Amino acid sequence: MTTTTHELAIEATGLRKAYGDKTVLDGIDLAVPAGTVFSLLGPNGAGKTTAVQILSTLVSADAGTLRVGGHDLATDPQAVRAAIGVTGQFSAVDNLITGEENMLLMADLNHLSRREGRRVSAELLERFDLVEAAQKPASTYSGGMRRRLDIAMTLVGSPRIIFLDEPTTGLDPRSRHNMWNIIRGLVAGGVTVFLTTQYLDEADQLADSIAVLNGGKLVAQGTAHELKRLVPGGHVRLRFTGPRAYENAASALREATRDDESLSLQIPSGGSQRELRAILDWLDSAEIEADELTVHTPDLDDVFFALTSHPTTGPATVPAPAAAALKENQR
Repeated sequence: MTTTTHELAIEATGLRKAYGDKTVLDGIDLAVPAGTVFSLLGPNGAGKTTAVQILSTLVSADAGTLRVGGHDLATDPQAVRAAIGVTGQFSAVDNLITGEENMLLMADLNHLSRREGRRVSAELLERFDLVEAAQKPASTYSGGMRRRLDIAMTLVGSPRIIFLDEPTTGLDPRSRHNMWNIIRGLVAGGVTVFLTTQYLDEADQLADSIAVLNGGKLVAQGTAHELKRLVPGGHVRLRFTGPRAYENAASALREATRDDESLSLQIPSGGSQRELRAILDWLDSAEIEADELTVHTPDLDDVFFALTSHPTTGPATVPAPAAAALKENQR
């Protein structure tokens, strides 16, 4: 079954999984639109890999309603397997054979004819820039080449949904960026990517939506921008070269934090356009000229640490708009 961009590729309601007395996933709800990148974040042991294993039919859930590619995992797991591809933390590449032989083996496992298998393998080896290395043993490949071959093997069956469990772990920065481009290319072709990663910049760069898992529970979901606004600490920094302008602004902006050494003021802000406009309008009306205005917003590192520092920690409240503080200062 081919999903459209208006359908959900992955749906989970009340997903639960426990091993003995340890609850790994505690009532997880997920909704992943087709043709998007969804990233699941969380510390080690949070349940990310377990979620991937369940949704890819490798492990059974204890409870929950689960649909992948439009198919119910409980009643039609075989249809789910036909719709998905999985690239785990550890490569499925066989080091003892060549890259091309790995591809042809995967084609056999997908029940492609010999002719079709060779055609698909050749196309994917070219797509992933592995043609020159195709006849060499996979044991001679670099880490980046092995991960590219791993994903190429996953694509032999033309899955519309791919689970990538920490696909860039151990790769150098150049190989990581190459992998990001590969993932973007897959999504541009209509593939849905379910990504787990410990690299927060990776989720920031790639994901259309992000969920943060901690202690078996989802503690936040949203776009990267929405999650960053959950964490206090965003601010606008005004820097002045003249002490008179600095003192005038500091006297008027009572809520601002002073830095007398650098002649700068820090105003709490979520970084929205309206807040920035309010600051600029106030500076104009007070006839005060700041020499530099910079916006500082929390990044996903801040979000991650704020939401996963304690097992029961919930989302932080959105910081109060700077416009409200400015309004109070103008009274």
